Amino acid sequence: MPEAVRSALAIAGKDLRLEFRTRTGLLSAFVFAVLTLLVFNFSRDQSLISTTDLAPSALWITVAFGAVVAMNRAFIIEKEQGAIDALLLAPVPRGAIYWGKFLANLAFVGLVEALTLPLFVLFFNVPLGPALPGVVLTLVLATIGFVAVGTILSAMVVRTRFAELMLPVLILPFMVPPLIGAVQVTARLLGGRPLTEVLGWLRLLGTYDVVFVTLCTLAFSAVVDE
Repeated sequence: MPEAVRSALAIAGKDLRLEFRTRTGLLSAFVFAVLTLLVFNFSRDQSLISTTDLAPSALWITVAFGAVVAMNRAFIIEKEQGAIDALLLAPVPRGAIYWGKFLANLAFVGLVEALTLPLFVLFFNVPLGPALPGVVLTLVLATIGFVAVGTILSAMVVRTRFAELMLPVLILPFMVPPLIGAVQVTARLLGGRPLTEVLGWLRLLGTYDVVFVTLCTLAFSAVVDE
């Protein structure tokens, strides 16, 4: 296994162990997701808005804001412990640091989504059934894109005075394209349309992932060295 891959996995494993030891970020993101679903569920008038019309937007707004809460601690942990400079001085490629943080964030957000999806089905009484594989694929593709951007933005803002407030402001514009695509795909799948009808949107999400994962990997060194 190449040294860079081992370094990335070691960094990701360290972050995961720290998070599962404290559970601060995961619990905060999960509670936020539950509250968001509750607000959407009890604020709708079922005689005016059908479940299939509201459910896709509710799901992705919940996922988006839950992901921001989960990613906020990507580099703040090192800052709180005074270890961010030690991490950057470690004899590992900058790309390995980025990928370690990216994989850890992906695991955090994926776990929040895995916990949120059953609650979404329960609150909105949405029978996923045959749409489940397509919805899961959409979750994976959309999550990879905005987690890639969120990881590098969290590295940019960690040294600022209001890092926890800056990340949501900066990342939300980058989340708009994948969220639009994800909502379009989810709405059609929940409406019983075939997966072949949304292949164009899925290709768009895949292209977004490839472009931004590549750009963020290349730009990470310049970001953290400034």
